[in-house]
Formats: sequence, C-alpha cells, structure tokens
Amino acid sequence: MTPSPIRFGLIGTGRIGQVHAVNIAASPDTTLSWVADPFIAGATGVTERFGGRATESADELLASGEVDAVIIASPTPTHVDLIAAALDRGIPVLCEKPIDLDLARVDALRPLVAASGVPVGLGFNRRFDPAFAEVHARVGAGEVGELEQLTIISRDPAAPPASYIAVSGGIFRDMTIHDFDMARFFVSDIVEVSATATTTFDDGAREHGDVDTAVTVLRAASGAIVTIINSRHSASGYDQRLEAFGARGSLQVANAGTSLVSASTATSVEARPPYQDFFLERYAASYAAELAEFVKSVRGEASTSPTFEDGRAALVLADAAQRSLVERAAVAVSFD
Repeated sequence: MTPSPIRFGLIGTGRIGQVHAVNIAASPDTTLSWVADPFIAGATGVTERFGGRATESADELLASGEVDAVIIASPTPTHVDLIAAALDRGIPVLCEKPIDLDLARVDALRPLVAASGVPVGLGFNRRFDPAFAEVHARVGAGEVGELEQLTIISRDPAAPPASYIAVSGGIFRDMTIHDFDMARFFVSDIVEVSATATTTFDDGAREHGDVDTAVTVLRAASGAIVTIINSRHSASGYDQRLEAFGARGSLQVANAGTSLVSASTATSVEARPPYQDFFLERYAASYAAELAEFVKSVRGEASTSPTFEDGRAALVLADAAQRSLVERAAVAVSFD
C-alpha cells in the first residue's frame, strides 16, 4: 500500500523557500499544505503556483493540524524559535543552515531536540549532490585507501551585497559552513582548525569587518588533513571542486559547465564556455534528493539526512575558524 504524501508546511518564501516549494510540488511523496511568510504576497504567490494555504503567521501554520513536517527557510535569527515551536507540537523539521549564528543559542536548544525524539534535519544539501555522494561512497569502499587528504574548493561567482554581508555572520558561518559539513561528511574526527584569510577585493566585506578570500585547514585525529579554499568571486563561474586522496589514488569532482561543447581552432584547443553561474543550478538535483531523504526520517525509516548535531558541529568549526583567524593560531575543537 502506497503511503499518503507527507503534508509540508513551508516557512519563508525567499530564494531557497522557492526551491523547496518546487521540490515539494514535484515529488509524489510530498504535498504543500501551508505556506507562511510575514510578506504575505510571497506566501500567496507560492500557494497560487503549488497549492496550500497562505498565512503571515508561522504560529498559525504550526497550529493548523494540517502539516506533518515543516521546512524552515526563513532568516537565520528566526530558526531557533521556530524549531522549538515545531518540536513543542511534535512536528519534524528540516531547517536551512545555519541553525543560528550564536553557538550558545544552539546549545540552549540542544536538550529540547534530544529529548523530543522528533526528526530535525539540516539543509546541508551538498551531501546529496550525485558527484560528491559518489566520491563519498567510493572512499568509504576503500577505493583510494585510507583517506589522507581532502581538498574542497568553493568559490562564488560574485560577492553578495554589503547589506547581506552585514547580517551573514561572516564568511565562515555563511559560506564555508557548507564546506565544513562536507569535511565532516568525509572526515568525522576533526580535532584542530587553522584559518587564514584576507579582504582582497570586496568593499562590502571590508566595510563590515569580513573577509573575501580564505583557506582553512582541518586536522583529524586519524592524521587526515582537509583543506578548504574559498573566495567570494570567480571569473569563470561557480567553482565547486573536490579531491579525495589516499595511498591507492585519488577521486576528483570537476566543475559543472554550461555546455558539453568545446571548440578547437588555430588559436585555442578544447575551449569551453564558463561554469554554471548559480548555486541553485549547480545543486538542483541535491535539493530534491535532500527532501527525499528527509521524508524517510519523517516516516520513521532509516535516513542519512543531516541532523541537528551536524548543524551544531559545522557551527563549532566555523567559530573555531574565526577564532583562528583572529588569534593567528591553530584552535583545538571538540563536538561534545
């Protein structure tokens, strides 16, 4: 017997909320029941396209009795209170990263999450990117031997507006946090963080005390080293690469291009167009897979959906990187 679709409530209808709405509507396992946004036109715009009821109030959505799970895609400062409100009603949550910019607020919520027994997933969608997931599986199968080095390159096409930088929490909590989770996806026993960074080109970062260029090195208890390379700009497009290296060889993930066609002439060989230019394009498949995996947890099935603890651990690493940058020293980390 086919189970009934999971009725989702969506809180927040910005860019990432729109992505979730599309995926909920496209999946036979899910349906959009309620949409909440203080900007009511955003909520009604989504329900007009995909169904469900629109409201300005997240409380009304949670109290409706008509949602089996909720996706929190609202601004970061709202996440902790919304997770707590959902758990009070026994409603599973998939929350966008980060849980909060303040680890103390995350830790205050931690006992409630642990005691609730309710699934809380974190939006680390890159774990579900088909290429990254394949490399992870092949590393796990021992194809490269014991993992010795993991290199993650993540560069955005262009820096965000200064107004965004002002509330983002800084590059480590905003941008690199996805890479920190990817690092832990491959290497779970990280014990030390070292970061160096500069403000090379972005006036918005300079204005708000942030950086635009960073390299972070993570050391694991096993001896494995993870190197994360970040930049807020990339002239060739969205630069997302990964290499896993061990004694038996290496596995690489290349960038996704905008075309499979190359040109060879008297002046160039195998010239190709730029990489994809937007994270929603590059990671479209991963968002759909992320939703499908979270649905498993809602139904009580075995699931690899990243958890609240994964979200907390990524923030621990982000805080350690920021401290390392300021103190110009390696910082020991623990996830207890």
